[in-house]
Amino acid sequence: MHTRKLTVLIALTMLAGMAQADTQAEIRDVVKANIAHTNKTMTQDPSRISKEGSKEFFSSGGLLNTLQRNSDTSDFEYFSGSVKHIEVVVLVEGQAAVAHYYQEAAMKPKGLPAVPNYRTRVTQAFVKEDGMWRIKAAHWSPLQGGAGTSQTVVK
Repeated sequence: MHTRKLTVLIALTMLAGMAQADTQAEIRDVVKANIAHTNKTMTQDPSRISKEGSKEFFSSGGLLNTLQRNSDTSDFEYFSGSVKHIEVVVLVEGQAAVAHYYQEAAMKPKGLPAVPNYRTRVTQAFVKEDGMWRIKAAHWSPLQGGAGTSQTVVK
């Protein structure tokens, strides 16, 4: 009987570890898909944002902003970006996680000056809604020697 309990405990522990690894992989894939979407379409995918919106500090400075799916109009004349060093912390398996990574880009937001050396650290909180990972909060912080976006929002 003792051996059976130990076997069940080991199996459950392994499954929990595999599930966490799945969430980490899913979040990494979402981060990569979001940058790929912007590179391809020159606009950010509005469905990346939680249905309740996302609270964000932008890399350009300013105060806390609220992005809504229907009000985020980040369009670019050109955008060539990449992400790297994605680390994911699972908060609640299959429900909530935080991603930390670096983003680099050369971009020109429509109607604004070009940003040829966009380099920033990113922290994004993700929640799972209707089977999809969505951004609930984010903080974008420029690296030394890099630039934030050309757009500063002050409310």
